[in-house]
Amino acid sequence: MKVILRADVENLGHLGDLVEVKPGYGRNYLLPQGFAMLATPANLKVFELERKKLQAKTDALRNDATALGEKINATPLTIAMRVGENDKLYGSVTSALIEEALAAKGIEIDRRRILLDAPIRALGKYTVRVRLHANVVAELPLTVKAERTFEEEEPETVPAQEPANDTVETAAAAADEAE
Repeated sequence: MKVILRADVENLGHLGDLVEVKPGYGRNYLLPQGFAMLATPANLKVFELERKKLQAKTDALRNDATALGEKINATPLTIAMRVGENDKLYGSVTSALIEEALAAKGIEIDRRRILLDAPIRALGKYTVRVRLHANVVAELPLTVKAERTFEEEEPETVPAQEPANDTVETAAAAADEAE
């Protein structure tokens, strides 16, 4: 199936490219999402009329992504995590945690745009890639620090509760009163 790309599609091509794709990919993804149109003589003429408008829209999105990328590159992020023995984290730093920390700094990013090869499970400094556009990838400086160490934790004392033997009797009496 031959299609004309109406937007840059990762691993496929750029705006205006005439590409050959499998029919299912074209019918089920590219055409419904508006990323492509069938390559017919009539659509080729229509596309040439639309090309400038689509190119301007794509350039505006790329410029917005570039500006946001510069803001992300200049924003160091610190996440405090609970750690146990040997500075091992309880849990891990995931893209969802990074998204929340960025939102707290006023930068709204979808967590699926944060590219982590694997969850971060140790303290230290990292560089996290954030894909903002097909051609724009920002690098976020991230520091994972200890919130509270294993030695600092105090054992919680919970007062022991006496077993309630009369709970069945109390529940039966309450049910009788309700009737």
